[in-house]
Amino acid sequence: MKGIILAGGSGTRLYPITKGISKQLMPVYDKPMVYYPLSVLMNSDIKDILLISTPFDLPMFQRLLGDGSQWGIHIEYAQQPKPEGLAQAFVIGKDFIGDDSVCMVLGDNIFHGAGFNSLLTQAKNCVEDEGKACIFGYYVDNPSRYGVAEFDQQGNCLGIEEKPEKPKSHYAVVGLYFYPNSVIQLSQEIKPSKRGEYEITDLNRAFLERGSLKLLKLDRGFAWLDTGTFDSLSEASNYIETIEKRQSLKIACPEEIAYSKNWITSEQLRELALPMASNQYGQYLLKLVEDK
Repeated sequence: MKGIILAGGSGTRLYPITKGISKQLMPVYDKPMVYYPLSVLMNSDIKDILLISTPFDLPMFQRLLGDGSQWGIHIEYAQQPKPEGLAQAFVIGKDFIGDDSVCMVLGDNIFHGAGFNSLLTQAKNCVEDEGKACIFGYYVDNPSRYGVAEFDQQGNCLGIEEKPEKPKSHYAVVGLYFYPNSVIQLSQEIKPSKRGEYEITDLNRAFLERGSLKLLKLDRGFAWLDTGTFDSLSEASNYIETIEKRQSLKIACPEEIAYSKNWITSEQLRELALPMASNQYGQYLLKLVEDK
């Protein structure tokens, strides 16, 4: 399975900050925002990753992430010149995906909670064993603001609506999607919406019409954080800071994930940590080496 991080857009809700830097490069407490979706893919055992962003922002992502080899993974880059919809990522990335299945995560979504890695495994199995697409639903109090999914007790999707006036459920579809290879063809068949974008809801509806769309619930106690506004960005940083300080464990630390999966050695981890040894992030990595 391949992975895609979609980190495009102009981030107008965060102007004037995002006039000079991509939203997904801004800090969420102690690490760049893009580390959080990257960690989702790494925790899914996905090592081939395509990052899609604007022509202006791509060089900064390349400077930050490189080719991924420092974490034992492989990262490529592609341009989305204009924000023409989430589903366009699969057209842009069709050569990268090739004959594989794919997981796409949005660059400004943060996920954290017990059992998440198990859900990621279930989603992969749904795609690779059953040939179905798999999305995630999160209970919200105001579903009319989101894309909303209706589903049965077995997780089979029965309907999807975008910002409905009368929602049929309280479960919003979050920015994490697992698809079989047929997503390439289906994304190419989608027509632009009234706002001129290739909508992810239309893509999910195409799988729904084929009876091939499943939903996994992110249950009570799970955190799904969207960092698109100043308030939500601040709340996300405060959340990460609180959890990390209380547990003395990092959230979305690519070095730690790579080390725990034996994608890098203790010596490689030490080399990554030493340039950061003067701050708590680097000290945390060095402690990982010492503890093992």
